[in-house]
Amino acid sequence: MLAAVLALSANLAAAAISVVDDTGRRVVLARPAARVISMAPHVTELVFAAGGGARIVGAMNHSDYPAQARRIPLVGSNSQIDLERVVALKPDLLIVWQSGNTARQIAQLQGLGIPVFYSEPRSFDAVESSLRRFGQLLGTEERAGAAAARFHAEVAGLRSRHAGRPPVTVFYQAWDAPLYTLNGEHIASEAIRLCGGRNIFADLKTIAPQVELEAVVASDPEAIVGGKRYTPQDRGLSIWSPYRGMTAVRRDNLFTLDEELLTRPGPRVVEGAAALCARLETARARRRAALVGGKRALHP
Repeated sequence: MLAAVLALSANLAAAAISVVDDTGRRVVLARPAARVISMAPHVTELVFAAGGGARIVGAMNHSDYPAQARRIPLVGSNSQIDLERVVALKPDLLIVWQSGNTARQIAQLQGLGIPVFYSEPRSFDAVESSLRRFGQLLGTEERAGAAAARFHAEVAGLRSRHAGRPPVTVFYQAWDAPLYTLNGEHIASEAIRLCGGRNIFADLKTIAPQVELEAVVASDPEAIVGGKRYTPQDRGLSIWSPYRGMTAVRRDNLFTLDEELLTRPGPRVVEGAAALCARLETARARRRAALVGGKRALHP
């Protein structure tokens, strides 16, 4: 009998799912998660891509991709979670965003015994790894593995096409009032590097630091990249119009793109990177044109 009990225990241990999250914590599930609550938009995208979209029973606001995600019941925002609603949905896994969710409320949910996986992908490799680990948690390894392999190939293709391109100094404008950017640890900065760009504020310690307009002007970036905005009050890249002496303004290298593609660390970040690379190629073309025009002016 003892031998049988030991054998059963060994089989159960072998069947358990064990995955390390982005904080280094080991998350153990007795079986694949069937009722998942996604606590961030990037998590929602990753879970769908990993083949587990139908298992999401609750999501955070702005979980709008893919289209099916818009039909998922909402459980709050990054600043306030509806704890009663979360509990009522009877999740067997919470996937939370450490930088975006309230630590106090997450701790309360953990205290109820709900398994919590922290998702904080800050690189292309981390997005690929997230897809594979979500596949393990959901029991959808085959589909998740295919998605991860496809993502890896797309990133490798971009990296190969833009390797060795002449560098372009870039200011990424995350918001205009106050003026915010992203440092070198953010996945958007990796996209800038992949495209042969150099983030002028990569060395700042805060991942989303506030910067002074004068500091940007003094750095004189060759390109300024900003997201498409949602409110008429936001002036976007038009704040740079008065600074005609700046290289980016003088050459009309003020580029907008869908910030969700570049700053939301999900599978679509490779689309954002491709769009960014195309804009930096435009900046390089305008640099060449400016140099040719300068030589003609010197030698009419």
